[in-house]
Amino acid sequence: MKIAVLGAGHVGPVIARLALAAGYPVAIAGSGDPSRIEMITEFLAPGAVPLSASDAVADADLVVLAIPWHRFATLEPALFAGKVVIDAMNHWPPAEEPQGTSEEVARRLAGADVVKTLNHIAYQDMEPPAGHAVGVAGDSPAALEVVSEFLSRIGFEPMRVGSLFDGRLLEPGSPAFGKFAKESE
Repeated sequence: MKIAVLGAGHVGPVIARLALAAGYPVAIAGSGDPSRIEMITEFLAPGAVPLSASDAVADADLVVLAIPWHRFATLEPALFAGKVVIDAMNHWPPAEEPQGTSEEVARRLAGADVVKTLNHIAYQDMEPPAGHAVGVAGDSPAALEVVSEFLSRIGFEPMRVGSLFDGRLLEPGSPAFGKFAKESE
């Protein structure tokens, strides 16, 4: 399974590094020309291939969105059709906003199977992942299985929390945000 990580800030390189260590081929994309993130990639995720977002997504089986929420609107939705997409983004919407972020991601990326996870753990707490339980929310049983297998292989313990609607439990302002559990606890 080929992994595309969109985001070369804090979270993206950590997820890329964990995926590479688990034996996955990984492409990583930033917001501009891939040459702008070559040095970051060599240092923070050696072995990942820096590509444009469209090239990374085109060849991927699993796409991880680890970009700032405001950049999400710049993505071309058609690229994601038929893909399993991890929404690891966070957004601090007004309290009256009716949808959770993953519901918005799924609406905009119609044709993709979106799963909410990895957004509720700070990037500095992702390594080492051994024993960290992470919440997983989604509407597609097949996509939940793919993402759960990926999370297990990179060292996390996936815990299903329900549908994308239930993914709100993992978002900023919820009791689970910023929390994870270790096997020894």
